[in-house]
Amino acid sequence: MNTKLTLTIEKEVIEIAKDYAKEKGQSLSELVENYFKLITNERRPIKSDELSPRIKRLRGIIKGDKDLDYKQILNDELLKKYGK
Repeated sequence: MNTKLTLTIEKEVIEIAKDYAKEKGQSLSELVENYFKLITNERRPIKSDELSPRIKRLRGIIKGDKDLDYKQILNDELLKKYGK
């Protein structure tokens, strides 16, 4: 069931996000929904039928090292980019 959500975001960010979503063949709502699913993945597993067709096609194509700590890598890269 879909529910309406109202967000307050800088106008420039919205315009850039709309362009990005269009380039990716998604609506801005799909983009935001997929992002929320991504960041809350540990809290609730995403069912295959909840994914967009594009994501379903990509799922599982990259095989990584089982010991890879992607959260640590992401954290390191964000620290490089934004400091602190």
